[in-house]
Amino acid sequence: MEVILLEKIANLGNLGDRVSIKKGYARNYLVPQGKAVPATASKIAEFEVRRAELEKAATEKLLAAQSRAASLAKLAVVITHKAGDEGRLFGSVGTQAIAEAITAAGEAIQKHEIRLPHGTIRHIGDYEVVVHLHSDVNATISIKIAPEEA
Repeated sequence: MEVILLEKIANLGNLGDRVSIKKGYARNYLVPQGKAVPATASKIAEFEVRRAELEKAATEKLLAAQSRAASLAKLAVVITHKAGDEGRLFGSVGTQAIAEAITAAGEAIQKHEIRLPHGTIRHIGDYEVVVHLHSDVNATISIKIAPEEA
């Protein structure tokens, strides 16, 4: 199925690109989310009329993400969690706990924006957590996992 992208999609293309994808991906994700439209003659003409408007909106989203990244980079977050004597946590610290700690520190963030490539955190220490704000913008936040005082 051929679609026209209405915004930049990672590993797929940029705004205005005509790409050929599987029908299920288009029908179940891209079209309902407003990220693409089927590449019919009428939709192509409609897209060309709206191209400037969509490019302006994409630029505004990128600038907003860059400003959020600048403010997030300044944060240093401390999360306390129960831990054993050897520094191993009872349980783990995942994306939900990190998102709540960052939001409590003053910057609103969703858990789906946090990337933990090595899985949840299971030991006390200092970690660098990547926050994916836009397809072109990632911010790195310093997270310290500290043991709870008994």
